[in-house]
Amino acid sequence: MDYSRRRLLQQAGVVAALTALGSPGALAELMRAPRLIPWRNWSGAQSCLPVARLAPQDLDELVQVVRRAEGRIRPVGSGHSFSALVPTDGTLLSLSFFSGLLDHDAASLQAEFGGGTPMSRMGTALQAIGQALPNMADVDYQTLAGAIATSTHGTGKAFGSYSSQVVGLQLVTANGEVLDCDARQHPEVLSAGRVSLGALGLITRVRLQNRAAYRLRERQWVAKTEELLEDVEANTRDNQHWEMQVVTHSDYALSITLNETTDPATPPISPEEEGGNEFVSVIENLDKYGSDFPATRRALLNSLRWVADFDDRVGDSHDIYANARTVRFNEMEYSVPADQGPACLREILALIRDKNLRTWFPIEYRYVKADDIPLSMFEGRDSCAISVHQHYQMDHHNFFAAIEPIFWKYQGRPHWGKLHSLNARTLQALYPRWEEFARVRQALDPGGKFLNGHLSTILGAS
Repeated sequence: MDYSRRRLLQQAGVVAALTALGSPGALAELMRAPRLIPWRNWSGAQSCLPVARLAPQDLDELVQVVRRAEGRIRPVGSGHSFSALVPTDGTLLSLSFFSGLLDHDAASLQAEFGGGTPMSRMGTALQAIGQALPNMADVDYQTLAGAIATSTHGTGKAFGSYSSQVVGLQLVTANGEVLDCDARQHPEVLSAGRVSLGALGLITRVRLQNRAAYRLRERQWVAKTEELLEDVEANTRDNQHWEMQVVTHSDYALSITLNETTDPATPPISPEEEGGNEFVSVIENLDKYGSDFPATRRALLNSLRWVADFDDRVGDSHDIYANARTVRFNEMEYSVPADQGPACLREILALIRDKNLRTWFPIEYRYVKADDIPLSMFEGRDSCAISVHQHYQMDHHNFFAAIEPIFWKYQGRPHWGKLHSLNARTLQALYPRWEEFARVRQALDPGGKFLNGHLSTILGAS
């Protein structure tokens, strides 16, 4: 009897709903209801269901969106950040229409791009005007505004992050004001805005200090990790760009150098061969079948040195810096004082070995020059950036939690776009100019329109 009554009530509800929808007004209201579109980042670890996903087509429309938005706003680029910078249940705002080369000056070697320009599209545009970025990260999926917001970087002791190349920017603030910032106009906003986490407003234009176009030669070889660490001074002195990708559960690493050259370009290679992708695939398979036998796995991994062979690559700088990443992962990166890099890495490798921590992704080890940007990981000190990765289908939480205290021991600063567990109290102690950024943020966005839960936690703002 209860079942029949329940079915009767359900059917009555359906009939009532259909009757209501028969009304033209109700049907029109239903058609006007916003369609919620979920968002997910590159690795799949971050996601959200914003009430709106918008892509204004020009500055006037963008200003109106900001002024009319009732809830929070978060800018979104390519979704290549692993930390929770983007997720919001408010408005997710793309600057994809704010893209491309907007202006340039041949005498100063400066160029201005839209903030939503993918880094992958900047190299060719710059080359056409005889310019190039002084340095690049090893992936170019990010948008320009997103890359500078998180102080994304490449490697080389004489080279800073993308943020250090910024000489001007345009910012739309929480009240819809448009600020053009450089050394003369709003210099304090420029200083803070070069690494802002998207917490100051929306960066629509970025002016960069570049250099003349050039070519690079890439060389890769496998060597003992300890020998490479002992030779760090020579490796970083004798090469413009040097890094290594340390093969966990082995005694070896892939050493990579990039140096300027005038030699002719070599033929292009497949994405699988770029940046050691083929090498990484071999390591993945060895882990799949050998993780239950640590000694055997180590012997097999060490034996790769006999078969690993890499041809030199020569090409335009933007083609050599960036690599296709064909395997998805999650990442944690900390920057420690440059002279502490070898000790920090040795401790991480010892922990992975002694605890037999489950991982197979290589550890990335790079150097970055100091800068003077309040929230840059490299503010006031030359740094060594150490990145640990975990395959996106493997649990990264326990692995990162085991390693993270080692970074803390060496006064490490977390990469803003990578996973970490620090909050405003612990972060503030790592940044001497923390209050300088906080004052600018409070002045530009006192109501917290550009905050989300993650930013509130790491900035100590509400």
